[in-house]
Amino acid sequence: MSQMAATLAKGWMRLGTRFLPFADAATKELPLGRLLRLSLFQVSVGASVVLLNGTLNRVMIVELGVSTLLVSLMVSLPLVFAPFRVLIGFKSDNHRSVLGWRRVPYIWMGTLLQFGGFAIMPFALLVLSGGGEYPAVYGQIGAALAFLLVGAGMHTTQTAGLALATDLAPEESRPRVVAFLYVMLLVGMTGSALIFSELLRNFSELQLIQVIQGVAVTQLLLNIVALWKQEARNPALTSASRERPQFNQSWARFRAAGGSSRMLIAVALGTAGFSMQDILLEPYGAEVLRLSVGQTTALTAFFAIGTLVGFGLAARTLGRGGNPYRLAGFGALIGIFAFAAVVLAAPAQSATLFRVGTALIGLGGGLFAAGTLTAAMAVASESDPGLALGTWGAVQATAAGGGILLGGGIRDLVASLADSGALGSVLSGPAIGYGFVYNIEIALLFATLVAVGPLVRTARSAGAQPATKFGLAEFPG
Repeated sequence: MSQMAATLAKGWMRLGTRFLPFADAATKELPLGRLLRLSLFQVSVGASVVLLNGTLNRVMIVELGVSTLLVSLMVSLPLVFAPFRVLIGFKSDNHRSVLGWRRVPYIWMGTLLQFGGFAIMPFALLVLSGGGEYPAVYGQIGAALAFLLVGAGMHTTQTAGLALATDLAPEESRPRVVAFLYVMLLVGMTGSALIFSELLRNFSELQLIQVIQGVAVTQLLLNIVALWKQEARNPALTSASRERPQFNQSWARFRAAGGSSRMLIAVALGTAGFSMQDILLEPYGAEVLRLSVGQTTALTAFFAIGTLVGFGLAARTLGRGGNPYRLAGFGALIGIFAFAAVVLAAPAQSATLFRVGTALIGLGGGLFAAGTLTAAMAVASESDPGLALGTWGAVQATAAGGGILLGGGIRDLVASLADSGALGSVLSGPAIGYGFVYNIEIALLFATLVAVGPLVRTARSAGAQPATKFGLAEFPG
């Protein structure tokens, strides 16, 4: 029996390494069971992202009647903290504590911030909609505070959690380990989208409160399980007497490495091009295609699946020495066709075309993010990796937040002009404001192709890319 069990185990290991993504991420130092448990913090972040970007924006705009501009402002508030991820990582690297933990305090604090934000969020939203006894301004303040707390908690938890994963994994397996953790984020998003879709099939304010509070408790429990006995105490690393580098010294090394400003411009344009729709797809499906709350929440699953496929294709292409800038440009090209499909779904009244466009947006965005991240990793190899990739993340987060805010504001402005008849009888109806934003995104993605083009030629003239496994060891987002 023991010989048969050993044979079966060896066969399963060969099968897993060949066919299962990231099956080789587990090591003796970080076995698969411990790695899966650690990945639960990514699942909790995925649930929070779906609730904020996939469910609440539609509910606030359609069911609660909140202004799209105000909703876009609320949803973009968590991104305010994204540029600080590089500082959070820098601080956790050099944390001072007599307990000997560097990452656990940051992950736990981020968990508590998320819990506090979700605890006050449902009641703030009800006051915001004008359905309570208090003025709506109280709801605006409460909702802004809730979104800020959740955003700060998500970014703190994820940054310190990914850093903990790199601490626990051997150096040669770190890219695969954290790539697996990012895939678990997408799995958490997909699963949460399906669960929320079912729970909110028959929408009511009580169900919304229960879902938000359920997410608060679930993410707290998941993060407790994820953290349990993961980080060993090491007082030598957190001692006050340990010499620590200054932030300006790390920044000087990054500047000396010669990071490409054109690459950062391409990242900003492409990220804005893919992000302006973040709070518009669900309301677009509701107002134009008459989809229910459950059906629009399920769109996040299509988006996450497309993104996951994009990262899988990127892993295969870059693992064979593909050009990361060419891959990013291909992602932007797919995004152009994706938004065209979303625009055409309105006159065709086709929910299927709309879902296909949503999945293609995820696919193009995944390819674009993977390509630009790999290019940033090349710069990071000549400077401090955390700071270099943190700069990439800061540009991406700023562009995403600005894109979300502009997308909501432009949609409101164009919709009000169309309703007043200022745009003429042809440009009227609920789809006009959304379509205007989607066409701006197509223009931004064309501009991204223009910015990426010279980078493709530069990378080609610099020589062939080395064939390495694609990983997200320092992925800041």
